[in-house]
Amino acid sequence: MRQNCTGRTAHHPVPLDSGRHQPVKIPEGYITKWFYILTLDNRLDDTFAALADPTRRAILARLAAGEAGVMELARPFAMSQPAISKHLKVLERAGLVSRGRRGPSRPCRLQAAPLREVARWAERYRRYWEGSFRRLDRYLGQLQRQEQRHGRRSAK
Repeated sequence: MRQNCTGRTAHHPVPLDSGRHQPVKIPEGYITKWFYILTLDNRLDDTFAALADPTRRAILARLAAGEAGVMELARPFAMSQPAISKHLKVLERAGLVSRGRRGPSRPCRLQAAPLREVARWAERYRRYWEGSFRRLDRYLGQLQRQEQRHGRRSAK
């Protein structure tokens, strides 16, 4: 168990053995692979948790146009500066925002790497749905051809 960026507890089971009482021979790279997968899952969990809030998404949209200070980010919201700072801390822990230092101000800037990981993750599902829609399209085309061969009109 670990806490994600919002403070919620996340459960990530780690498969250590196959449930047998004998020691399990672990292939070379197995632990490294699982560590990488769990680390990526944790980062995705943190990113999705940060993106779950509409205020944080609006902050990221503003930062996509360029860096901004906390007061500038707070302006469009009916929130106090401490409330916006809490949102920024969640975004920082998820790796979506970084803060620089320019004199007394600490401008915030968008960090897009976690969003790139989300896009890669979502890409697998996009390909799945595109394939499903292509199969559905072929099936509907077959049904229309069958109806035309049998003299029925398709409902349009």
